[in-house]
Amino acid sequence: MAYEAMKERLVRGAFEPGRKLTVRGVADALGVSSTPARDALNRLSAEGALVYSGPKTVIVPYLTMEALREVTAMRLALEGLAAERGAANAPAGLANSLEEMQAKINEALDRRRYAEVLWTNKEFHFVVYRCCDMPNLLSTIEALWLRIGPSFHDLYPEFATQKYGVHNHQVVIESLREGDAEGVRAAFENDIRDGYRRLKQAIRARAQAD
Repeated sequence: MAYEAMKERLVRGAFEPGRKLTVRGVADALGVSSTPARDALNRLSAEGALVYSGPKTVIVPYLTMEALREVTAMRLALEGLAAERGAANAPAGLANSLEEMQAKINEALDRRRYAEVLWTNKEFHFVVYRCCDMPNLLSTIEALWLRIGPSFHDLYPEFATQKYGVHNHQVVIESLREGDAEGVRAAFENDIRDGYRRLKQAIRARAQAD
């Protein structure tokens, strides 16, 4: 349970790159003892989601340019497939649910609560992807988000001011209402590409600052 809780927080961007996490801090945050907290950190470190900087401290790693390119290429292929299959199998009312989620995202953007934006954004994507009924595909996509989720912090505030994500999500909703599965796929792929361009800029800016 501790592992799943930490994994979900990383996927949803609850921890930004460079954040130090201690066994005690994680245990307190999750309301568990040090043993499951340590086990969760060890497992996430083995998966590459965290990096040990000491015997009891881990760091959320920064994404390299090489990793960003690889993860983005895989996301385009796999999330595109999940989005199109999911849209084709979407239950009635899914577009309405997405519209409610987007309203929460828009409100959080207006208030500059970017952690809330990231938390709801993950659900917006995956509520569509889950409809593809391909569990192995979903687990692979989640693994990719585990690697890139913390870096989504670098999307803001530019993504908030330019409304890139808002536009792409609106196209998802409109395409879903029209029964256009290919349109849903294209909108999610555009969302990934827009994010890639912003994250690439952030990585280059960080390299120049160093």
